[in-house]
Amino acid sequence: MEGTGEVHRVSGPVVTATGITPKMYDVVFVGDEGLMGEVIELHGSKSVIQVYEDTSGVRPGEKVVDTAAPLVAELGPGLIRSIYDGIQRPLPVLAERAGDYITRGLTAPGLDRSKSWEFQPTVKAGDKLVPGSIIGTVEESESITHKVLLPPTVGGEIQELRGGSYQVEDTIGTLTDGTKVQLMHKWPVRISRPYQEKLMPDIPMLTGQRILDGLFPVAKGGTAAIPGPFGSGKTVTQHQLAKWSDAQVVTYIGCGERGNEMTEVLKEFPKLEDPTTGNPLMARTVLIANTSNMPVAAREASVYTGITIAEYYRDMGYSVSLMADSTSRWAEAMREISSRLEEMPGEEGYPAYLAGKLAAFYERSGRVTTLGGDEGSVTVVGAVSPPGGDFSEPVTQNTLRIVKVFWALDAKLANRRHFPAINWLTSYSLYGNTLDPWFNENVGPEFVQLRAWLMNILQREDELQEIVQLVGSDALPEDQQLLLEVARLIREYFLQQNAFHEVDTYCSMEKQLKMMQAIRRFNDMAFRALKERVPLQDIISVTSKDELTKTKFEADFDGELQKVYDLMDKEFEDLIGGGA
Repeated sequence: MEGTGEVHRVSGPVVTATGITPKMYDVVFVGDEGLMGEVIELHGSKSVIQVYEDTSGVRPGEKVVDTAAPLVAELGPGLIRSIYDGIQRPLPVLAERAGDYITRGLTAPGLDRSKSWEFQPTVKAGDKLVPGSIIGTVEESESITHKVLLPPTVGGEIQELRGGSYQVEDTIGTLTDGTKVQLMHKWPVRISRPYQEKLMPDIPMLTGQRILDGLFPVAKGGTAAIPGPFGSGKTVTQHQLAKWSDAQVVTYIGCGERGNEMTEVLKEFPKLEDPTTGNPLMARTVLIANTSNMPVAAREASVYTGITIAEYYRDMGYSVSLMADSTSRWAEAMREISSRLEEMPGEEGYPAYLAGKLAAFYERSGRVTTLGGDEGSVTVVGAVSPPGGDFSEPVTQNTLRIVKVFWALDAKLANRRHFPAINWLTSYSLYGNTLDPWFNENVGPEFVQLRAWLMNILQREDELQEIVQLVGSDALPEDQQLLLEVARLIREYFLQQNAFHEVDTYCSMEKQLKMMQAIRRFNDMAFRALKERVPLQDIISVTSKDELTKTKFEADFDGELQKVYDLMDKEFEDLIGGGA
């Protein structure tokens, strides 16, 4: 412990102390109960501290102890399956000690000190290692092999390294300079973990959701935002991303959401099955639960704790997806602390540095070459909860300036039971050009062209809707009425997806391409028939169109699609008159 001072003034979660000489972001313990806090301002002999717990009852004169160390995350075996609060206290452990209502000042280490892990070394004495190198493995769960890393600041020649059963604080080996090596190490959460090189985001993170993969893809190591009003499907979309995306590790940060929503996540996640392995989804997930009734300072810290854990698994060479739900609540915590500090407010009372804080968080994403030479990635998906679904508010607008993918949830679509309720006209992905070569090579040369064609049809439909609302669709020329019918097929067949249907919940890229081709095939045959003067009503009444919409729910998709193609060919041949 570096020094002891005393409380000078208390204002909500913000405490002013005297008598200590800390550095910025030092962790301190405040008051007789030892409430954890973090130094956020220095004014001569006074230190301003944001406290991670309720400060009611703390009085001037109570002691303040400086640890002379920043807020750190404990990184090692045991993170997977854990449920933490914003400062990496394991909630199940605290609940065992204090019941459902956790008392102030209660703390516990982030990693279980009593559990033993079977360590298998992958290097030997005499090997020279760079900082961040992998030195061995531990079977952390049935889904994840934990690769034990040297800390990013420690490197050198191995003098001794022993396999066997160890606890996280046991010494498993030494370097020739005398440095002891453990299964775990610590890292300051506000500092991003180093890497060799950031790579181009030219590989997509596939999610199995057609509107995301097909129209608005996100790259591995990329950034995406899901803004939307209450009830529009943010949580279900994030569940789908966690369950079906091809990321190997999931870090889910419940950042200031309502208690009942976080409770639902904590109940649902352990029940979810990982479809790729058949193991529980929790076998590759770390949960950070920070509800809206928890102290705001801990909410502000939770995103840093989460992204540090995500970077740690990235450094093992894993592809990690991080879900932050929601960054709006994080920004509100910053607003409250900023107002307590009497800082000059920015737009709508948010601090003037809101954009900088958001950018610093999202820029810790990326696909990188790690210090040890492996390739890993952190893909950040942040949910935004704008009041009343107003996308013009500061958090949404500042997020849009930073992220490259915008999945805009729409209350009107949700009310029409169109799910996922992502608006295809306001959403976008800026990774299109860098990902197109991957899609051409791995999905098919037609894919990018068909995606552009689908978007063109949907945009033309939107332009025609204004006329339809004024005079009705019957007033349109027949070719435009047929275009509206093709657009409806795109919306109902391709864009709508049932997250609770065992077949439709996930759609491979191969299946997505075939669905696009099927829509284009119907379009070409229908317009050819219209050109041959076949009545419009006969064209849109063909049975094959309705049968096509059912194929996406069939386990034998290819077989059912072929039957529809055969029926479609026959029906249009009959309409045109034997193929004239």
